[in-house]
Amino acid sequence: MPKHKNLSERFNAYRIMWIMVFFDLPTETKTERKTAQDFRKKIMADGFVMFQFSIYLRHCPSMENATVHIKRVKKILPEKGHIGIMTITDKQFGMMELFQGKKEAPAQPIPQQLELF
Repeated sequence: MPKHKNLSERFNAYRIMWIMVFFDLPTETKTERKTAQDFRKKIMADGFVMFQFSIYLRHCPSMENATVHIKRVKKILPEKGHIGIMTITDKQFGMMELFQGKKEAPAQPIPQQLELF
């Protein structure tokens, strides 16, 4: 049994996905600031959380689920600015090294995902 659990955990580390949305939007005018704020609010309403300023993350149980959320982000892209969308596996995300200055920062808590079967 432990072999299966280990295999299952390893499989999940490659099946579970993280979506990263990073953006640089113009904010020189009142209209541009409102557009940027609306974009942030909409991706947060879809479950994205701020990782760093202008970098937002979303945990997804599978690539199929990630694809749904990527399509939602693409539907609300602003007319101007630079936006990147990237997916990485949970395994890759777990290998990220974080620092606060030269000091290593503690890992962020992983959000709990409710799955219904």
